[in-house]
Formats: sequence, C-alpha cells, structure tokens
Amino acid sequence: MVVPSLKLQDLIEEIRGAKTQAQEREMECLKLIASSRFTDKRVGYLGAMLLLDERHDAHLLITNSIKNDLSQGIQPVQGLALCTLSTMGSAEMCRDLAPEVEKLLLQPSPYVRKKAILTAVHMIRKVPELSSVFLPPCAQLLHERHHGILLGTITLITELCERSPAALRHFRKVVPQLVHILRTLVTMGYSTEHSISGVSDPFLQVQILRLLRILGRNHEESSETMNDLLAQVATNTDTSRNAGNAVLFETVLTIMDIRSAAGLRVLAVNILGRFLLNSDRNIRYVALTSLLRLVQSDHSAVQRHRPTVVECLRETDASLSRSNVRAMMQELQAFLESCPPDLRADCASGILLAAERFAPTKRWHIDTILHVLTTAGTHVRDDAVANLTQLIGGAQELHAYSVRRLYNALAEDISQQPLVQVAAWCIGEYGDLLLAGNCEEIEPLQVDEEEVLALLEKVLQSHMSLPATRGYALTALMKLSTRLCGDNNRIRQVVSIYGSCLDVELQQRAVEYDTLFRKYDHMRAAILEKMPLVERDGPQADEEAKESKEAAQLSEAAPVPTEPQASQLLDLLDLLDGASGDVQHPPHLDPSPGGALVHLLDLPCVPPPPAPIPDLKVFEREGVQLNLSFIRPPENPALLLITITATNFSEGDVTHFICQAAVPKSLQLQLQAPSGNTVPARGGLPITQLFRILNPNKAPLRLKLRLTYDHFHQSVQEIFEVNNLPVESWQ
Repeated sequence: MVVPSLKLQDLIEEIRGAKTQAQEREMECLKLIASSRFTDKRVGYLGAMLLLDERHDAHLLITNSIKNDLSQGIQPVQGLALCTLSTMGSAEMCRDLAPEVEKLLLQPSPYVRKKAILTAVHMIRKVPELSSVFLPPCAQLLHERHHGILLGTITLITELCERSPAALRHFRKVVPQLVHILRTLVTMGYSTEHSISGVSDPFLQVQILRLLRILGRNHEESSETMNDLLAQVATNTDTSRNAGNAVLFETVLTIMDIRSAAGLRVLAVNILGRFLLNSDRNIRYVALTSLLRLVQSDHSAVQRHRPTVVECLRETDASLSRSNVRAMMQELQAFLESCPPDLRADCASGILLAAERFAPTKRWHIDTILHVLTTAGTHVRDDAVANLTQLIGGAQELHAYSVRRLYNALAEDISQQPLVQVAAWCIGEYGDLLLAGNCEEIEPLQVDEEEVLALLEKVLQSHMSLPATRGYALTALMKLSTRLCGDNNRIRQVVSIYGSCLDVELQQRAVEYDTLFRKYDHMRAAILEKMPLVERDGPQADEEAKESKEAAQLSEAAPVPTEPQASQLLDLLDLLDGASGDVQHPPHLDPSPGGALVHLLDLPCVPPPPAPIPDLKVFEREGVQLNLSFIRPPENPALLLITITATNFSEGDVTHFICQAAVPKSLQLQLQAPSGNTVPARGGLPITQLFRILNPNKAPLRLKLRLTYDHFHQSVQEIFEVNNLPVESWQ
C-alpha cells in the first residue's frame, strides 16, 4: 500500500499542531527520505533538518540515504541531500561523505556546485583535518564567473586558511589572482544585478578583503602584492552609502593587519577619521574601536584626529564614550609616565575619574588603576586604595586575576605605598587563589607559601613603608594563617615581634592578633574570613553626601529619641549577619540612679548572656579525640557555630587530617577552612575548624561526620553520625 504524499503546507500545519516531540517524529523522516518520489524526499529531508541533529541515533541510515542520493545525478535530489548534510552533518557523516562532496565540486551544474561548496565549508568547520581533500578543486573554482560559486569558493578558502597552516601556505600562491578579481570588481564591476547603491558586489569585495587580510598577515611578499590594490579600493570607493562604508572598513582592517606601507597606513587612519565625522553612531563606534588598535603603532597619525576623538566624549551614546575612553586612556597613561612631577597628581586624578565613569569592563578598570598606582602611586587621591579594594571585592570572577597581578607588581616594587596597601589587602583576602595558580588569563606563575610570607615580611621591615602600610601587611599575614595549608609558627613569630612596636596602632593590632592565636584560636577562622561585599559609591556620591548633610541639619532642629548604644551595636551585628528579623533589642532603661550611671559612662546595657551549651566528645581512637563546642549568637538564634577541635595524645603525629560534615536538607551548612592538617603528638597544638549551621525552623539537629587522616603510617577513615547533640544547640 502506497502512503499518499502530504503537501508541504499540510505538513507544516501538522508539525505546529503536534503537542509532543514523539508526535513530531511520527512523520517517519527516514522512510520518506528513502522513498523514490521527489515529493516524499523533499518532506523527509525537510523534517530531518528541522527535527533531527547530529546526536540522533538514525545517523547511519541517513548517511546511506544521502550517499545514494548524491550519486544519482538528479540535481534537485542532490541539492536536498547537500542542504541536509550542511545543516545536521556530524563529524562521522562528514568523514564518510567527503569524497562524494569533492566530486560534486567540479560538476557542470552551477546549482549543485554552489551547494557542494557550502557543504564543504560545513565539513571543514566540523572536521578541520579534511582540508587536504578540498585543496585541489579550490584553485580551479577561482576561475568561475558564477557569482554564487565564486563567493562560496572565497568563503571555503578562508575557512581552509584559518584552520590549516598548510592550506595557508598553499593559497598564498593565488594572491595575484585574488588581486585581479578584486581589481576587476572595483574598475569594471561584476554584474549590475549584484551592485548595491552603486557599489559593485560589496559582499564579494568584503569576502575577498577578509581573505587577503589572512594571506598577507606576517608575509612580506603577499602584502607587497596587494598594497597598490588596497590603495585603489580605499580611494575609489563611494562613501555616501553603507555598502561603500562596509568595503572601506574591511579595507582599513586589511591594511592594519598586513605588512603594508607607511603611507597606506596613514591613508587608513584618515579613512577612520572621516568615519568619526559621520552622523551614523555605528560608523563612529567602529572607527573608535579601530583607532584603538593603531594608537601604539601609528601614534602620530592618530594624533591628528585627537580633537574629533575628544569630541566623542560628549556623546550621549554610552557605547561611544566607553569605546573612546580606551583610546584616550592610553594617551593619558603614556603622558603620565613622562610628565613633570607637579602635573602627575592632576593627571592621575583625571585618569581615575574617567576610568570610574566610563570603564567598559571591570577588568579594564582594574588594569587602569593598577597602571596608575604603579606609575604614580604617591600622587593618587586618598580614596584610591579604598575604591580599588571595593572594585576587586565586587568582581568575584577577577579575584584570581587581581591577586596575581598585584603580587607580581609588589614583587617588583614596594616603594609605591598605595599599590603596596592594595596588594597586601588582596593577598590577605585571596591568598589561597594566588597559591592555587588556576588563573588562565595571565602567564602561569608558581608561588609557594614561603615566598608570599617573605614578601609581606619585606614590606613590614622596609624603611619606605608607612605605618598604615605595615598595618595592611600585618593583617594580611594574619588572614593568611587561615588561607594557607602549612604551619602558622612563622606568622605567629612575626605577630609577636610587633607586639612591642613603638607605633601604637601597629602594636595594638599585633597584641590583638597574638591574643587571638593564644586564647581564641577556635574562633580565628570565623573572625578572619573573607570580607563581605560592600557596594561601591556611584558618581553621585558627592550629591548624596550633600543631601545627607542637609538631612542631618534638619534632624538637629527636630531631635528624636536616641536608642541605647547596645541597640546600635546589635544593629551593626545585624547588618553583618543579615538576619534583621531575629534581632531582639534590649528594653529601655528605667530612670533610676543605676540607669543614669550607665548613661553617664556611655556603657552598653545588654541582657544577660544565655547559658552555655555543654561540649560534646564525638570520637576517640588510639589517642586521637574530636570534641564539639557550640555557640548560638543571641542576635541570630537560627545560627549555630560549632567548633571542631581535634587533639592527639598518642606518640605519633596525625597528618593529612580532613574533617567533612553533612546535615539534613532542611538545614544549611558552611564549612570554614581548618587551622591546619597536622595534629602533633603528645597533646600538641590541636586543629580547629568552624561549622556554621543555619536552622531557621529549629529542626532536630543531626550531624554526619567523615574523618580521614594518616596515623602510625596507616590511612584511617571513619564515618559516623552524631545523634546526641545537646538540645540547646537547636531548640
């Protein structure tokens, strides 16, 4: 029984009416493709292009059907098969059918050859190693007069040259032929039906120019062959229409990429200068982005158009001003390096302001500020350090890039104090990323812990370091005690040394840090965790400050009751913990003599602390013990802080100690970095680690722990569940 063929319109209506993918595939594309009737094949190939892709299991059957249709010699059927192959052909299909497509490249029919060329382009993109199959026919196809075949051939040669060095060397021999084709287009035209706005076949011109750009790059002989032609195209192309502007822009890009003559490059810059005067913002935008590439190589030629470039800063279009800021910033940075000392402060300030307002990307903004700090760090504004730290902190994807850039800059020069301060802050915050070495955007750099600590100690000991800079370096060392995996004895020694420093501020920091090591080591990881993200002020910061000042003046005229200092302290903690709904403010004080004394001394009056939660021993084996201690912050009862303390009373050290935990899905668990991975024998310094558990629903707490460590030359792994946690830890 022969199934009646569907009309194309009826097929499309049925596909649109299908509610599931299974209903769409009920068309049985493979059977229709295998049919001998052209109408069935047309529907089957169309369904295959729309519904199937290279991941479908029916590839083998489709490959056989396409191979049979390509060898039949029926042009419409060959066209359907080629279109399907170029749309959904996988790498395996391309390898299997490449010989058939190669044969069709030289068929008499222009219709089949054009589609075969486009299919070859798809095959090269899928399987670049097939380049050798399609090299021989391309030279013969360049002699074609058919517009579609010639345009497709240029596209195919471009793909071959971009993906195969051998093809690039091979096609450099045809540069004179490409030059002849393009010169014919410019002087005589190709055909009136392919002309647009008086420009002869702009699509073919653009494609040839792109190919010439690839062939002439880093090749003196090819570049010299096309120099005269590029000058002819640049001077004879009509710029009153967009088609002519497109050809001119591709000509400029080609001149910039090849080894062109100096006069030709000046001509390219002048063309871009004319583009800057165009009323079309898109044309001005591409001109600015192109001039940016020429600033270093042809600075004097670009300098002639400086007034026009500066004028673009006044544009309301943000894309123009952001594009322009790159070109202008390079000139300002070059001037900053050579300007007199009395002008450096103004120049640095202008660069920072322009970068903050017009920065196209965060990475560009960071690089620009780093260049200013490296070049003229002593002349920058006082807020440059705070602005850069906020910028880096808010760009999480650039933390690894920033810390490595700053470490390299600090290793080269520690005299620029603002740069040293930012570098020390960044190393302290993201030192773990510096040691990880997983940043792909810059050259690999192997850094070990000792080198980082030695560099910060060098900053502390340098006579050029200001007291504030030493404070940054000391804090960075303290933060690295929770970021590094090695022993912290070196950091503790440095901290204890500065406990007797003559500078009061530095001495106070050192004493507090030393106390944190000795008495509150179990809380050190939580206290020294990464800084929370602080929103940066925008350009309207001055206006907001003015408004807040006016509001403060109004509030003085109409005083309101003030809250106790304890309430303000709780509000501050509430901002850090992000749990405003759980804060319990202390009651107002009664007007009693005791209360008056509290107000007089300006001391906080807080409720009595809750009863402590008893500690719990959860593990003991061969002298190795694991104890849990609990804290529930009063300002956030839903949060439980569990400090894991691992001690070792045996005769052998415990090494490679790792503690992992899991809680029920209704709870949220965050594991902080441990204080180390080695527990010395005979009651040495224990390992501590902080767990933060959020339990807003006060669900019964269960904790599953997994311990892995090496002890007495044996690997130990213990997995157990803790079900006897104190009720006070979760109710």
